Amino acid sequence: MKDLAVREAWYAVGLALGAVTAVAELLFFVLAGLALLPVLAWPRGRRAALRRAGAAGDRLTALERRRLARFLAVPVPPAHGNGQGTRYLAARCPLGLLGGVVLGCAAIGLAYGSFIFWGWIVTSVEYLGLVAVSSLAGFLLLFLAAQGIFGVALLEGRLARHFLGPSPQDRLERRIAQLATTRAGVLSAVDDERRRIERDLHDGVQQRLVALGVLLGRARRSRDPERAGELLRQAHEESRRALAELRDVAWRIHPAVLDEAGLRVALETVAERIPLPLTLEYAVNGAALARTVETVAYYVVSETVTNVVKHSGATRIGVSLSRDGAAGPLRLRVEDDGRGGADPSGGGLTGLASRVAALDGRLAVHSPPGGPTVVTAELPCA
Repeated sequence: MKDLAVREAWYAVGLALGAVTAVAELLFFVLAGLALLPVLAWPRGRRAALRRAGAAGDRLTALERRRLARFLAVPVPPAHGNGQGTRYLAARCPLGLLGGVVLGCAAIGLAYGSFIFWGWIVTSVEYLGLVAVSSLAGFLLLFLAAQGIFGVALLEGRLARHFLGPSPQDRLERRIAQLATTRAGVLSAVDDERRRIERDLHDGVQQRLVALGVLLGRARRSRDPERAGELLRQAHEESRRALAELRDVAWRIHPAVLDEAGLRVALETVAERIPLPLTLEYAVNGAALARTVETVAYYVVSETVTNVVKHSGATRIGVSLSRDGAAGPLRLRVEDDGRGGADPSGGGLTGLASRVAALDGRLAVHSPPGGPTVVTAELPCA
């Protein structure tokens, strides 16, 4: 209730300023029309007058944009310079004046409604019943005016988005550019992942298999049974380490438990595999997540946790996943108490951002020096 009252107060201030700017905009159109009348038949002078009027209209539009963002919580992009700003000013003049009328009704309703409390100070109240009825009527008018404040604020936002927002063609071009960028990012992330897997196989598993072959060759050539047994024991240990590294590489490519048991069990397995204490909060309500969403969420957690273990010097990690309803986005948060200073433009985080962007999601990294580091992601599920 308190937040609602504060928001309505901000709306009232915004509408009051909007009424003032509506009067200024009305004067602007009157003066612009008077300035154009003498030069209508002179193309050169007409263009100069229109150019000056357009510049003044752009300044008024910028003022309206700041007012909407500051008081009505309606962020709108800058004017595009193609007449949209002038058309917006012409359309909102009546709406701005309507906001002033609504505020006037609110002031009248407040005055009549509260007259029963302060009227006896300035005049003698002889008909208390009539004053009480007028106070009730005043409070009713105040209530209706309060609803009108919200309504006019809503219309202000819609009008601004209609005239100053991007056109359907602009939205389509932005969407195409976004898809091209995310596609390139996904291809780059996949290529980086392929090189990493190749490096892990070459530097890890392959080297252990070479060492295993050397040990078996030495054991076969040895004429000392005890020495041969020792070499075979070392070869057996080396084979176990090679299998463990091969399982790690396969796990990093795609864990089978993610397909078999779902995201929660896969993340619990991640918690068991790392040397740091990890707290997992899983509050994903609604229908089951799509396979692509589960896969991206798993990689975000897995890669972030791996980076924490390797580079942050942290002593604990907290992972939380939540979703409200079946159509709500999946919200993911990974926090550690390490030294901070993580670079969002680094290779690993850039790859994760590309994976998230491929699903039209968002990934953010907050890592001030000294910590803590917080990685958040939001993945659409609808």
